[in-house]
Amino acid sequence: MTRATITVDRDFTIGEVPRRIFGSFVEHMGRCVYTGIFEPGHPTATDEGFRQDVLDLTKELGATVVRYPGGNFVSGYNWEDGVGPVEDRPRRLDGAWHTLETNAFGLHEFVSWSKLANVEVMEAVNLGTRGVDAARELVEYANHPGGTYLSDLRRKNGAEDPFDIKLWCLGNELDGPWQLGAKTPDEYGRLAQEAAKAMRYVDDTIELVAVGSSNSRMPTFGEWEYAVLNHAYDEVDYMSMHAYYYESEGDAKSFLASAVDMDYFIESVVATADAVRARGKHKKFIDLSFDEWNVWYQRGLDTEDQPHNVSKAGWREHPRVIEDEYNVTDAVVVGTLLNSLLRHGDRVKIANQAQLVNVIAPIRSEENGPAWRQSIFWPFARMAELAKGQILRTAVHSDKIDTAQFGDTDLVDVSATWDEGSGRAAFFLANRGLDEAATVELALRGFTTGRVTRAEVLHTPDGKDRFATNNLETGEQVGLLPLDGVEAAAGGLTFSLPALSWAVIEVEVTKN
Repeated sequence: MTRATITVDRDFTIGEVPRRIFGSFVEHMGRCVYTGIFEPGHPTATDEGFRQDVLDLTKELGATVVRYPGGNFVSGYNWEDGVGPVEDRPRRLDGAWHTLETNAFGLHEFVSWSKLANVEVMEAVNLGTRGVDAARELVEYANHPGGTYLSDLRRKNGAEDPFDIKLWCLGNELDGPWQLGAKTPDEYGRLAQEAAKAMRYVDDTIELVAVGSSNSRMPTFGEWEYAVLNHAYDEVDYMSMHAYYYESEGDAKSFLASAVDMDYFIESVVATADAVRARGKHKKFIDLSFDEWNVWYQRGLDTEDQPHNVSKAGWREHPRVIEDEYNVTDAVVVGTLLNSLLRHGDRVKIANQAQLVNVIAPIRSEENGPAWRQSIFWPFARMAELAKGQILRTAVHSDKIDTAQFGDTDLVDVSATWDEGSGRAAFFLANRGLDEAATVELALRGFTTGRVTRAEVLHTPDGKDRFATNNLETGEQVGLLPLDGVEAAAGGLTFSLPALSWAVIEVEVTKN
């Protein structure tokens, strides 16, 4: 049997839990918007056309901030197309996803939806095909109270009060040759600097995210971050990060250790940002916005209904695009990626799992049909619910799993938080072992352990294998079950984690 010893200490903390790391992403891509969050005529539709069943699941998921409208989509998007009377809005070709965009859903609709979903808006501006002028005008339209052409146009279009959007992304993945308007590091750095200055002239309370590398395998990774921040360090607050290359590819052990790569990515960008800080003698620190991340089977679906190469599908409205169906193994990996984000919460202040509905998403829906939770819904929902207060440092001594990509990796992965106000500590754990249960001893130094208030586990359903999923035919067969056998003593906990599982344990603690 696998064994692990985990130690936390009340006095060894990383920082406050940044609640914005439990973010999501809505892009005009596939069926995320249309038949995802927005479907007039659906049996649950609100008067504004929002799917109430998806709204309910979004609130249950616990998303805190949602990035919009893209993604690759934003690099060719004119924000003006999505405001004003719907019947007057233009139909456009979207080159990013080779689809026909009706613009029936735009900024006003998204802001209205966000209020119902109780999420903060994170708006992206087009620095691909457009630039400084369009960016500052969008801030004026959205955030200025009134008395100018653009702010009064917003009021004319039905929003008397400003939207007061605080978080803004300065473009998207502009290091990528696939992106409309792709840039060199210096080209983008200067553009981001000038766009940021212009946007802050309109509203000096906004927070700005500069585009970082699309992933850590990009040929300009490191060079890109350094060059961009050399130009724009004083003008921006965050550097973005994206990572989607987490998929099994026939190597389950390396896949289950994907969080090791996320750790490396985060720590490398932190080091680069801090090097620019030292070189420029800057006072502030640049924090990170991991504003696109998830498991994505990029060599997966390729059918007539859902071709991998979307250009094969012709120009259609909201076709099916990368609607991955997530299994037990995927849920365990997502749990460890969330652990990595939380363990780096001193610098990762924002994170957005991509995307919210249908497109590589924790929530699935069918047109004129039901909505349901995918397996990856559960680690996110429980961490968003319970991770509060201080992030505790964890010292882990675990048996190892030998991986082809990452070498020896801990079989048991963990993150931990302590909320002094509620008097509860929460532990989020994964057993990466495919075959063996793990016996865990958890020592809580500086605390007296009390009652266990929550103990749940996600693992392979009885009679199924690790590829079990939730879908229309099976129903929600993968979910959380009680984790039995958690024993609490004055100084800690002992328990067993089933093979290939993700678990959450919450316990009452008092300081000693």
